[in-house]
Amino acid sequence: MHYNCLIVDDEKELAENTSEYFNMFDVSTEYVTETSECLAFLEKNSVDLILLDINLGGSSGFELCKKLRESLDVPIIFISARSSDDDVLIALNIGGDDYIKKPYTLSVVLAKVRVVLKRYQNTVSKHTEDNYENENLRVDYKLGKIFVNKKEVLLKAMEYKLFIYLIQNKGRIIPKEELFENVWKDIITGDGTLNVHIRHLREKIEMDPNAPARIKTAWGRGYIYEDLS
Repeated sequence: MHYNCLIVDDEKELAENTSEYFNMFDVSTEYVTETSECLAFLEKNSVDLILLDINLGGSSGFELCKKLRESLDVPIIFISARSSDDDVLIALNIGGDDYIKKPYTLSVVLAKVRVVLKRYQNTVSKHTEDNYENENLRVDYKLGKIFVNKKEVLLKAMEYKLFIYLIQNKGRIIPKEELFENVWKDIITGDGTLNVHIRHLREKIEMDPNAPARIKTAWGRGYIYEDLS
């Protein structure tokens, strides 16, 4: 079966309540409480988004996220009572798209999930051209896939959104505030999140991430994407 959302949280009562609340508002949702249950569930079902707790009893949500990222590119939003900046950065670095701190309000989490689902599900339909090509890079908008040297490069959902926005606005300096507003929409974010996503894009797209030829920094102003000549 296919679900909009899978909740992975060892706090069973909270996971169950969140799942029931989402389903009341037509966001089809299931929940599991352990890593093994999550992996077994995904073998038989597909999802559009995962809400993932960091502490999963005897296992780690961080480790589960890294494993999921080997085969899944759906948005993963971490939910956790841990609130240190280090935890947030680790979550984003290993494949998370956002971080929600517990205790949370069900209506607020639902609103965030709906925004991410809408962007994720409608990405392909926003493009009028089938492909973008430049030198060794090709973007297939219909499939939502990116290829470098004819090999597919896996991007997280938010990395893909950011990269497409950069391409669509190539040749001009894009202020950070514009990226926050148009890529992350109403999801609260900041310079640290943006910098992590830019670094990941460079590592996956650029020939030399330390001397980027496509995604360039305009110091104190923002970023600019340029085609290779």
